[in-house]
Amino acid sequence: MVAALHHRGPDGRGVLIDGPIGLGHARLSIIDLDGGAQPMGNEDGRIQVVFNGEIFNYVELRRELQKQGHVFRTASDTEVLVHLYEQHGDDFVSHLNGQFAIALWDGTRQRLVLARDRVGIRPLYHAHVGGRLVFASEIKALFTLPGLPRRLDAAALASTFSYWSVLPPATVFEGVHSLPPGHRMSVDARGTRIERYWDWPYGTDASPRWSDERWSDELQALLIDAVRLQLRGDVPVGAYLSGGLDSSIITTIVSRHTDTPLRTFSLTFEDAEFDERVHQQALVEQLGTAHSSMQASKASIAAAFARMVWHAEAPVVRTAPVPMMLLADSVRAAGYKVVLTGEGADEAFGGYDLFKEAAIRRFVARAPDSRWRSALLARLYPYLAHSPSAGKAMTHAYFGNSGESAASPGFAHSLRAQTTRRVLPFFREDWRTRIQAFDERAALAAQLPADFSRWPALQRDQYVEAQTLMSGYLLSSQGDRMAMAASVEARYPFLDHRVLEFSCRMPARLKLCGLHEKVLLKRAFRSQLPPSISARTKQPYRAPDSASF
Repeated sequence: MVAALHHRGPDGRGVLIDGPIGLGHARLSIIDLDGGAQPMGNEDGRIQVVFNGEIFNYVELRRELQKQGHVFRTASDTEVLVHLYEQHGDDFVSHLNGQFAIALWDGTRQRLVLARDRVGIRPLYHAHVGGRLVFASEIKALFTLPGLPRRLDAAALASTFSYWSVLPPATVFEGVHSLPPGHRMSVDARGTRIERYWDWPYGTDASPRWSDERWSDELQALLIDAVRLQLRGDVPVGAYLSGGLDSSIITTIVSRHTDTPLRTFSLTFEDAEFDERVHQQALVEQLGTAHSSMQASKASIAAAFARMVWHAEAPVVRTAPVPMMLLADSVRAAGYKVVLTGEGADEAFGGYDLFKEAAIRRFVARAPDSRWRSALLARLYPYLAHSPSAGKAMTHAYFGNSGESAASPGFAHSLRAQTTRRVLPFFREDWRTRIQAFDERAALAAQLPADFSRWPALQRDQYVEAQTLMSGYLLSSQGDRMAMAASVEARYPFLDHRVLEFSCRMPARLKLCGLHEKVLLKRAFRSQLPPSISARTKQPYRAPDSASF
């Protein structure tokens, strides 16, 4: 099982067998290169832990624990986990600022605790095989066990072709489960218990009555501190630079507010519709970073596609993960193990076209005869060569027949499901029947908080996006898996839980104002960015799909 995860941790291996428990670890050494080997125990060895990821506030936690009498033998962030569990029990995860999948064994109580970070940056899977609970960071490690059958799950496939991801705790494989983001799982003689320890704190109108300037100052301070924490490590840290607002803010913070030497990496494309090198170069020239870029050709995307699917362990509906994997290859070849990226800003601060689509469609539903309809829709996709709002017939075909009520939980996402499910005719008839039996609306509704229907519309749309596309696709198939394919750790300052909690308290007008996205984020960093970047309309990262083949 550990060997199957070699790409996630090529720097070392460790195994502990202790009565009923077996813990294994493949290490990517970033903090305490000499002393951070896992599994790692407390003073008497009765508590043991393995984990994948980083605890960014380990310095502060270590200091507090030492004041309370805990003795440390290493400088590793891993050792903080065992002492924090001794101090706080299962609630130890609530004290962590990080991205993690943790397995902790309490030998005294004969008890296992599994925990996953708040938004699902790091993966954690489990299954039952021959009367045993088995768990791992990737499903391929579970499949080294001969007792686990390899069968696709029809409902999970249907979920993928509705939301681009499988709704947890299911996976695309029968019998294999994902521990959902923000959850912990405990297993002992009394049985198994799974509980949520964190959720996006939407559903409240308790926004502070701050001036826009105060909101801007608070956001700046939070993001600067998030970047500062995520630069921690005993190896150099680089940054992805896409040319968009989010990665530009991260790299600008590193350059202007820390002493860390800045090394940036970018993707370019042959086709101008996907290429952003002009904007990348504008920021490189302003910051004076050591920079390199790699061009993802159509041929290289096609050649690497099968390798990408092996790492993603899920069906993917586009080629975009492949260039991210190739970029991670170039980062590793340059001698870097860690990169900061800009993911998460669109979900937290209202950046996606999906949020604008939903706002317009709700407006149209309230006033179907409005003369503004065509004009508004025409402004949605300035970066697309073939926009779905290019003409009246196409507009009606794309926007007019989702059959979704404006009050439905999945209203904003119905177009994505409608479009993606056009793949169904390519399935064999028996599979098509099984997939069509899946009720995507009911499945989504079962995942939502009890008071969800009373939330403001934008909060509902953001929450569903975070629970589906972000955790199940962007942070998985396109994020963690593509970076770890090259033994590179991606870090996400915008997903610091303090930043997310701040974004949930923000007034909607500071996220989406008319069709202007990420209003506060732009305002907070406008003076530090080139105008060509701060004033840009959001252009999502994309790669050539059918053209690559």
